[in-house]
Amino acid sequence: MEDLQQSLTGETPNSRLNALRELFRLLGEVNKRIPVIVEGKKDVAALRRLGLEGEIISLHSGKGLYEFSELIQERFDEVILLMDWDDPGEGLMKVLGEYLSGLWERFSPFREMLIRLSNNEVFEVESIPRLMERLRRECETQA
Repeated sequence: MEDLQQSLTGETPNSRLNALRELFRLLGEVNKRIPVIVEGKKDVAALRRLGLEGEIISLHSGKGLYEFSELIQERFDEVILLMDWDDPGEGLMKVLGEYLSGLWERFSPFREMLIRLSNNEVFEVESIPRLMERLRRECETQA
């Protein structure tokens, strides 16, 4: 992950696309043993399109945040939180972060890098495949 953070000095479409690909390759490896928690079904679908094969848990499953967090704490020792980085997502991240304190912090660089690589162009996990496709097209036209 540190190598990925250091490689993000360029802001070209190609460097961003390569960094996103590497980020999701690494996330996919970790997700084989650590579940990822996202906001909704569209986020789950987006992560599947991006190659994640492990457990992905949708927060919006009809339970309140406290009850959801209690169930997560009972089932897992560690989780990856990938809430959207729009205002509602930031609010969820704050509350869940407190409820799940100690379970997710080690993996916070995944979300931080995703926010950085989105470059204020998208603010939701579900939009990442579309962003990557646009970057791929830009790379093709520049080649």
